[in-house]
This record gives sequence, C-alpha cells and structure tokens, in this order.
Amino acid sequence: MHPKMSHPVRSGPLPDEYPGAYCIDAQEEEAVLRILRSRSLYRYYGCDPQGEVSRFEQEFAAYIGVRHAVAVTSGTAALHVALGALGIGPGQEVIVPAFLWISVAAAVVNLGAIPVLADIDESFCLTADSVRRVLSSRTAAIIAVHMSGAPADIVPLVALAREANVFLVEDCAQCMGGSVHGQSVGSFGHIATFSFQVNKNISCGEGGAVVTNDQALHQRLIAIHDIGLGRDATGRVLLDNESSWSWGRGYRMDELRAAILRVQLRKLPGTLAHLRTSKQRILQTLHSLPQLAFRRHADPAGDTGSFLITVLPSDHAARAIHQRLCWHNINVPSGNGNVLLSEYGLHIYSNIPVLTHQIAVDRRLFPWRIVENAGTSQKYCYGTCPYADGLFSRSLLLAVPCGLTLQDEQDIIAAFSDSVSFI
Repeated sequence: MHPKMSHPVRSGPLPDEYPGAYCIDAQEEEAVLRILRSRSLYRYYGCDPQGEVSRFEQEFAAYIGVRHAVAVTSGTAALHVALGALGIGPGQEVIVPAFLWISVAAAVVNLGAIPVLADIDESFCLTADSVRRVLSSRTAAIIAVHMSGAPADIVPLVALAREANVFLVEDCAQCMGGSVHGQSVGSFGHIATFSFQVNKNISCGEGGAVVTNDQALHQRLIAIHDIGLGRDATGRVLLDNESSWSWGRGYRMDELRAAILRVQLRKLPGTLAHLRTSKQRILQTLHSLPQLAFRRHADPAGDTGSFLITVLPSDHAARAIHQRLCWHNINVPSGNGNVLLSEYGLHIYSNIPVLTHQIAVDRRLFPWRIVENAGTSQKYCYGTCPYADGLFSRSLLLAVPCGLTLQDEQDIIAAFSDSVSFI
C-alpha cells in the first residue's frame, strides 16, 4: 500500500462538467447571429424564415436512427409531450426507476397518473425483473431512464413491454450519444425524450426533443407541443386531421436554440470521444485497485463516458473515500462532480419531498386522491426500493468533464489511489 499523502494532489477543482457548453465557439456564435440577422426567431414563420428547427429535427432523427423528431423547450417538456401523446392520464400507472430525475415523476403526476417505483441493479437502471414485480392491470407505460451517461439494459425491457402490451418510454436526457450493440438509445421504445440543458452532451442552455418511429404518434406530438392541431411538412395547420387533435401546450422550440443545436450535434462525436477517452484512461488504473467495484454496463462500448460510478464494500468505505477525494480537490466548481449517491439530491427517489409526501397538484388532491386512482396505493419513502438504497449508500458518482487534461486524469487516479488506503 502506498504511503498516505500529506498534501492534496490538486490546489483547485477540476474543470466544469458541462460537455456541450464546453465546446461552444465561433460556430455557435455565427449560427445565432445569422438567425438574429434574419429577424425570424419563430419556427413556423417570420420576416425571413430560416427553418432551423425543422432542419434540426431532421438531423436529430437521422442521428438517433428514427423517423421523426419534435424539438421542444426542455427535457421536462419532452416528457410531458411524450406521455400526453401516449394518452397517459388518471386511472393509469407508470413505472419509473428509483434512480431518476424529479421531472420523470413530475410528468406522470401532472398528467394525473400514478408513478410506481421499480428497483435497479448494478447498472443503476431499471431491469426487466424489477419492472415485472410491479406490473399491474393499471400499468400503461414503463419509463426506462438511461442514467448518468450509460444505457439501461433496454432489450429485455422492450420484450417485456411487448409481452405486457404497455408503452416503453426511453428518457435519454443523461445519455445523448449512448448506444446498445450499435443502436442508439432513443430508438428502442415507442417514444423517447432528450434534454439539451446546460449539463448535457449537446446544449442550447435549455431545450429538448421527442422522437418516435410512429407516424400517428408524431402527429400527436406536433399537436401537443404546439396549439393542439397537427401540421404538414410546410408548417401549415391541419384542421381536418382529427386523430391528432389535442390541447396544445406551447412547448415549441425557437430558431435561436435550434441553430445552436445543429452546430452542437455536429460536434457531438468529438465531445463523446474526449469523454470516453478520459474515462478509459482513468479506469485502466482504477481497475487495479481491489477495493473498488464499478457500475455494470449493458454495453460498455455504448457508454458516453460522462460519469464514473464506483461501488464500495460499505457505506463507511464510500463516505471515507468521498471525504478524502474532496480533500484532494477532486470536484468541480458546481459541487456536483463528486458525490455520495445517497446524497445526490433529486436524482434519488427518497430525496424528492414532493414525491415522498405525495404533494397534490390541486385542491382535489389530484392525482393521489381522485376517484379514477382509487385503489392505487404507492409508497415513495426510503426503504421502498431496498436494493437501490443499498447501492446508493455505498456508491460514489464522479463527473468526467469534457475539458480534462492528461494532468487532470492523473490527479484523479492519484487521489483514488491514496483514498482507498482510508478504508
């Protein structure tokens, strides 16, 4: 065992963890200026329409390998539009993982359905077995969240959704560019959502998209994200397309954000290459430390490389290593670059107070106490997903920023090598 270090390996934090934002340069600047010069910021018409949103949708669908994409204002908006297009509402249940982001549960609740928690395994994502245990006659959909940069084991979930005759939704917000056996995340389920918020692999500050291969679902997505009516390829409102009629929510993306995203999408392969290369160089050494175990990957080649999850023998060991890594300044300025998973805020089901306390949307106690949901009783407090709770308590999550230098990587390795001596 190496002697314990008397000085931190770093005098300051690692670079920020914003992959898409990190690579913004003159290309995005020129794209924005071009739209401003056109004086046409709205997607469907203007002084000199540029068609940026439509082009981004086409390019994004092609990248994911699906037929249709609809660009929206956020990842949260994408979830609302996707579930709305599937007809999710009161009287139904939607299965969600114990490791998620609050917006996943919020979208279900706001539509009047009941979220049902399912446990995770060492992939830190849903498994078909955990979903099967909570399926019921009210289950309408499964939301598989590809968490912290790595895909879920999605193929068995596809088979289970087909067997149970329920919708499979992929939330790909944290896994843009991920894949399973060469197939992009977002192309497996009935519908999938993406986020382009500042933490994501491509970013316009705030934005999102919904993708599908289903033409009818596509028209419903267009209607819901817009004014409640479908549109043709030119943007003309389709008044007579009754199958797509809905109530619009005004989640349309604007031309400025789409222009940025078109540039960011072209840069994504380089961003992913940097993330994956950094992570692999770090792992080459960390794998030799017997005290550390690592997240299981459905397909290691499809990991985006943006996060490293280590699993320790006990919660005491995890806490000791976390404290020592912090002493070594293995963190990022935002403070979320090195965390104990049990303390990872609103990503952990039992840390979401509006979920654990079943806070209602309105005075009728919607959706928890409305008549359509009578007989559905769910718990969300700590202990509901025991395997996940155990994993969270003894696991560390480390962001792998896109801007890491070779020295930064060596600092991470040295800090881990020193920290394991404290358990």
